[in-house]
Amino acid sequence: MTTVKGIDGRGMQHCETTAVGVLLRHEGLDLSEPMLFGLGSGLSFIYWDSKAMDFPFLGGRVKPFELTRNLTAGLGLELRVEETTSPRKAWQNVAAPIDAGRPVGLQLDSYHLDYFSTKVHFAGHVVAMYGYDEKDAYLVDTAPQGGAVSTGLAALARARAERGPMSARHRSFTITAPGNVISPQDRIIPAIKACADAFLNPPIANLGHRGIEKTARQVPKWLQRSGSPREHLPRAAVLMERAGTGGALFRNLYRDFLAECAELIDSSHLRTGHGLYAEAAALWTRVAALLATAGESGDEKHLMQAGAVLHELARIEREAMQALSML
Repeated sequence: MTTVKGIDGRGMQHCETTAVGVLLRHEGLDLSEPMLFGLGSGLSFIYWDSKAMDFPFLGGRVKPFELTRNLTAGLGLELRVEETTSPRKAWQNVAAPIDAGRPVGLQLDSYHLDYFSTKVHFAGHVVAMYGYDEKDAYLVDTAPQGGAVSTGLAALARARAERGPMSARHRSFTITAPGNVISPQDRIIPAIKACADAFLNPPIANLGHRGIEKTARQVPKWLQRSGSPREHLPRAAVLMERAGTGGALFRNLYRDFLAECAELIDSSHLRTGHGLYAEAAALWTRVAALLATAGESGDEKHLMQAGAVLHELARIEREAMQALSML
């Protein structure tokens, strides 16, 4: 059995921040999950629908791996990324760093992992790997999935090889901290401003505050949009609240990030943004509850209410990001 020494196998709420947290702690940099998420400019919004989909998808964060790239670039860390179409080379890319005493991040499809409690395809899942033997790989996943866990090597190989939406070609990565890491506090304002700029100026109407506004218009029609609303609407609610989002479609994490920042930086713009995101987080949880109730009852009045709350959310988040962009 080969394992990296000194691994802190703490699982967090979100998969990518959990994995990156393991790799950074091994390099001597221990940041809270909200701080990892915020310094990675992780917050976003996407309304995603197409004829090929059974039901629309609501996303609350930047696309997979963008958070890791943002965070490591901002802190001046060395991010080494490997991708390959060869399963044999893919294994070498993982085994070599572990043999050398360094944990590795993996992007894969959670569907194939032995321990995973919900069997749905999601190829944007990220875990940290810190060891292996002849049968199993030893991983750190989110707290809801068990934190320090293991899966069979064959299952891991299938998870890494899966193709489809959000997948990467056997992506693995390591993070190395140089002697002069940039202070996280120095990166707070640039990270917040970058996130606010992207949110306020989305390239298409499905993203950012415009995406929330679009969702507000579409949600009242969701009973007609779905072939099985009793299944789809409650599932959408669960994805918003419990599928690695930290609750409220990642808004709880960003609220807590802004609260942590407000203790370090004295700024009225920061306090305004935090107050508005505290309000937004509670309203996203309300939207999830209304979607679940609409699915269970079949009564569209709950979707009309959800649409009204979403209109309010588009305004609140736009105002919050406008304040934060003035930092």
